[in-house]
Amino acid sequence: MNSCGVSLSAATVALGDEAKKMAAGKASRDSEEESLSLTVEEREALGGMDSRLFGFVRLHEDGARMKTLLGKAVRCYESLILKAEGKVDSDFFCQLGHFNLLLEDYSKALSAYQRYYSLQSDYWKNAAFLYGLGLVYFYYNAFHWAIKAFQDVLYVDPSFCRAKEIHLRLGLMFKVNTDYKSSLKHFQLALIDCNPCTLSSAEIQFHIAHLYETQRKYHSAKEAYEQLLQTENLPAQVKATVLQQLGWMHHNMDIVGDKASKESYAIQYLQKSLEADPNSGQSWYFLGRCYSSIGKVQDAFISYRQSIDKSEASADTWCSIGVLYQQQNQPMDALQAYICAVQLDHGHAAAWMDLGTLYESCNQPQDAIKCYLNATRSKRCSNTSTLAARIKFLQAQLCNLPQSSLQNKTKLLPSIEEAWSLPIPAELTSRQGAMNTAQQNGSDNWNVVQSLSHHPVQQVYSLCLTPQKLQHLEQLRANRDNLSPAQKRQLEQLESQFVLMQQVRHKGVAQGLHKSQSSCVSGPNEEQPVFSTESAQYQQATSTGIKKPNEHLTLPSNSVPQRNADSHLSSHIATSGGQQGIIFTKESKPSKNRSLVPETSRHTGDTSNGCADVKGLSNHVHQLIADAVSSPNHGDSPNLLIGDNPQLSALLIGKANDNVGTGTCDKVNNIHPAVHTKTDHSVASSPSSAISTATPSPKSTEQASINSVTSLNSPHSGIHTVNGEGLENSQNSTKVDLPLVSHRSTSQIIPSMSVSICPSSTEVLKAFRNLGKNGLSNSCVLLDKCPPPRPPTSPYPPLPKDKLNPPTPSIYLENKRDAFFPPLHQFCTNPKNPVTVIRGLAGALKLDLGLFSTKTLVEANNEHMVEVRTQLLQPADENWDPTGTKKIWHCESNRSHTTIAKYAQYQASSFQESLREENEKRTQHKDHSDNESTSSENSGRRRKGPFKTIKFGTNIDLSDNKKWKLQLHELTKLPAFVRVVSAGNLLSHVGHTILGMNTVQLYMKVPGSRTPGHQENNNFCSVNINIGPGDCEWFVVPEDYWGVLNDFCEKNNLNFLMSSWWPNLEDLYEANVPVYRFIQRPGDLVWINAGTVHWVQAVGWCNNIAWNVGPLTACQYKLAVERYEWNKLKSVKSPVPMVHLSWNMARNIKVSDPKLFEMIKYCLLKILKQCQTLREALVAAGKEVIWHGRTNDEPAHYCSICEVEVFNLLFVTNESNTQKTYIVHCQDCARKTSRSLENFVVLEQYKMEDLIQVYDQFTLTSFFPDTAEEIGSC
Repeated sequence: MNSCGVSLSAATVALGDEAKKMAAGKASRDSEEESLSLTVEEREALGGMDSRLFGFVRLHEDGARMKTLLGKAVRCYESLILKAEGKVDSDFFCQLGHFNLLLEDYSKALSAYQRYYSLQSDYWKNAAFLYGLGLVYFYYNAFHWAIKAFQDVLYVDPSFCRAKEIHLRLGLMFKVNTDYKSSLKHFQLALIDCNPCTLSSAEIQFHIAHLYETQRKYHSAKEAYEQLLQTENLPAQVKATVLQQLGWMHHNMDIVGDKASKESYAIQYLQKSLEADPNSGQSWYFLGRCYSSIGKVQDAFISYRQSIDKSEASADTWCSIGVLYQQQNQPMDALQAYICAVQLDHGHAAAWMDLGTLYESCNQPQDAIKCYLNATRSKRCSNTSTLAARIKFLQAQLCNLPQSSLQNKTKLLPSIEEAWSLPIPAELTSRQGAMNTAQQNGSDNWNVVQSLSHHPVQQVYSLCLTPQKLQHLEQLRANRDNLSPAQKRQLEQLESQFVLMQQVRHKGVAQGLHKSQSSCVSGPNEEQPVFSTESAQYQQATSTGIKKPNEHLTLPSNSVPQRNADSHLSSHIATSGGQQGIIFTKESKPSKNRSLVPETSRHTGDTSNGCADVKGLSNHVHQLIADAVSSPNHGDSPNLLIGDNPQLSALLIGKANDNVGTGTCDKVNNIHPAVHTKTDHSVASSPSSAISTATPSPKSTEQASINSVTSLNSPHSGIHTVNGEGLENSQNSTKVDLPLVSHRSTSQIIPSMSVSICPSSTEVLKAFRNLGKNGLSNSCVLLDKCPPPRPPTSPYPPLPKDKLNPPTPSIYLENKRDAFFPPLHQFCTNPKNPVTVIRGLAGALKLDLGLFSTKTLVEANNEHMVEVRTQLLQPADENWDPTGTKKIWHCESNRSHTTIAKYAQYQASSFQESLREENEKRTQHKDHSDNESTSSENSGRRRKGPFKTIKFGTNIDLSDNKKWKLQLHELTKLPAFVRVVSAGNLLSHVGHTILGMNTVQLYMKVPGSRTPGHQENNNFCSVNINIGPGDCEWFVVPEDYWGVLNDFCEKNNLNFLMSSWWPNLEDLYEANVPVYRFIQRPGDLVWINAGTVHWVQAVGWCNNIAWNVGPLTACQYKLAVERYEWNKLKSVKSPVPMVHLSWNMARNIKVSDPKLFEMIKYCLLKILKQCQTLREALVAAGKEVIWHGRTNDEPAHYCSICEVEVFNLLFVTNESNTQKTYIVHCQDCARKTSRSLENFVVLEQYKMEDLIQVYDQFTLTSFFPDTAEEIGSC
């Protein structure tokens, strides 16, 4: 034993020590496991904690105990997930996501939510999950996904307890997306909701007023602002912001009197604003602009100085200072100010233009050209064509000057390259809080001119890192661990300078303010200055940023995370068509103040005030550029990695990819909802496994009073109750579809039912009785188990390129017999034919089209109203922006109104003007080849703009049988399937008029008049007859591809349902979308099949008549219901009340098609259930249901708030019921307005016995051959 060199006793001691260590380790692990386990009390406290509490639970004040508990729960859940290797119940991941969201750990929350999504096939039923996911997307500025998540929550559960919060955020996001109509609707829905919210009613009212201003509805905005000022106890910051907006509007707009009156009112409002908030840098800037406009130069300088003191220097302020210097004939000082502006914002078009003007005035055309070129490269440049002409003129001048004169000429100013490298004043880069205090104590009479002219080199920093320094910085970073002390100090200096450059560009405002749009971070590379390689590299460096050591985010380029957890939300509206973003502001402690609206570009030439702010909130600001909204990378869903725990990250993210498909986008793991591979997984044995949203705790929560409005993205206020009950007791069973990838569900939109439609109504009502004592909140007519509707993906396999211009199905008629031949009806309604052109219909039927000519219309009703759309005359297959510089999808189409007589006069004068132009061309160009050359040149010029303005007379109502008796009678000559009224037309069974659908509308056109891209209302078929004398050109895309066009609209920041858009054919062909293209001649009838997308342009002067029809087919009914549900998802009113129509069909029509019968029968069954459960709930709650009945031809009813269809049980305000005006609400909106419905009466229009009788008597009939033409299917 001794030969081993170790004695036995020593070995025994060593073994004993090792045993002690092992025992100690085991005890330590047992202790750790015990510390990670949750007690019964802790589990009860966590049982009701989910995303619905976000923003309503304090974690930073007296909520330290709750924060600790949530942190412990997260550690416990993560430990259990690691032990089980991720094979735990999916609710674990959902709850883990909720806890991380409440702790504001957004990356972990998103990872957990995505793992839950991959495991839970019916994830879309979980409203709390989708709400939490939407909040995370909203935080990361991924508005495309946030909007979809929030819309799904409202679709599945309209009574969701945080609906007000959702409407507010949707309003803000749509405002950023410039979808102002949707934004206004959601703001108004938030305003009527009496539930708690993170913004006050005054702040929501402010956003509505600002929305009017952004749309240039200045009188409506002024009225809304002034009404808001009358609000009692209006917060000081809101008051200051409202006064600021009013002041700037008076400065810019012709709201009152002459210029002197305007400026007087503007200065008064701005001074009042500064009384309410003396620290508003933006108000000081606006005041300086007003003083400058009336020639008070010194007052303007003082105001600009105050603006720089109160907020960090902005490009707008420095640009305005430059203008003043230039006006005072101080070119060098003006140069420095302009350089400050463009260094802060490389894309500040106004500063570049002013700088170019300055150089031109100093006879330095080369530098002027460089500045003008940089201005034209900015996305915010509004007069590119003028600048291009000026550049061309200066270049021509330079060519004519001798080279010697250019070289020997003395320069008054440094060249742009030299000026860019000049040091800039310390006020631009080193403003600190202490500096502010010193300035406030003794700088009221500070002279801007003196400072810039005489102290430009004191306390300055250079904004440029040379390429050599940037390269050296990267080398030092790469070898950080091996650096000497001197090299480390050098690295610190370079990084400090680099951070400074980044801050100058990224930090726009302090204390809750944000710099203007012109001061924001530079845009894409096309907005970089072009004069210097060094400056270009500097720009690249400053846009790169420094990644924090502990930062482990992997996001698509269009999703910019907010780095601060406690945020206040505001919208960013650009007034000149520029980018837009949302600002989030961090606060270290609660405050009653909040940011409302950031500042926007306000330099010379701006016409709108889209800027407002409420400050005093924060010490950090981070702007989120809204390229995330308009970026084409909508297919990229943000996906985050948890860097502090790679093993857990692999479980949450990596294993998700084992179960679902992965995308190929940059550094993003996409989850495809079309794949629902369910993996077997066991439930962890820990007691904590019992915690989930499906098992809420019975423990009640204590309601806390709201003394201040908390931020949208921070849990700062106490836990609130929902509808008078604890949140645990509110509805939490309905959940929503994750909007990661648009797809068409593999199941039918109205699938076979889990409840048979064959039993009688008695059995049905017995089965449904007592299922929904709280009333039915979701009124969708689809099966309960169906997820929210989704657009279809592009058909697979894609069509070959040579099939993308298919021939248009056409039928040529020779006589009346051909028109009434039954196969014609079958051919038109065949879903395989998206469009059919029936040639020569008018001649075959001897229709008198002259009854619809302009001359006859004027003679019949010359004062009849005409809606006018003002548009730009463009080639039919192209759509350019107003400047003619690029092709776009947005179609300019502004609305106004006139009369038939006045439009007829315009139509005739347009024709005469065209004749004169043609005659002039013939006299000027005798040679045919010259004509072709000139035509080509004109075509090229036309594409580049500016474009001629035309007026299109549209939506002229011909429904009045007394006024248009002859015209409407003539249309009865048509075959039954295309008539306005017929037994086989579903729209004839609605029972009331739907203008433009079951009535005739007339269109009066001049060449170039456009009907933008659309599907018909509720996907019904349409009939269009060209009256002539000119032709129309049609573009048609099959219904299967509407999802692709919807995606294109979203990528182009357009609303597929509501916006005016004209597709770019190149985009469609690249996406393998087939386009039918044809000419409609006078007398031709165009049949647009159900769901077909189409857009039309007039080739000549012509009139058209059109209306909708609904063939009695399963395909038509199915598509109509799908669009009904899609409209509900998108908060758009459906013109066709499908529930009301379905009951009328059951009363009036015998159906022999099993598919159509099954869909209608199921709709009746579901509505019967809704009426039953809602009525029982009202009676149980002691609410009287008053019989009201229906009158003949009474229209279907819609909610006056959210515009969903309301069937049978109408919630009417007491006041309107007394006055017999009957302002109808749906149940959800009524309860949001008055929780106990004390301000409402409930009117019943149908007896349950009557509905039961209709349901029982609606049966499948036998098929008769002679009715074949009335029956069809998909």
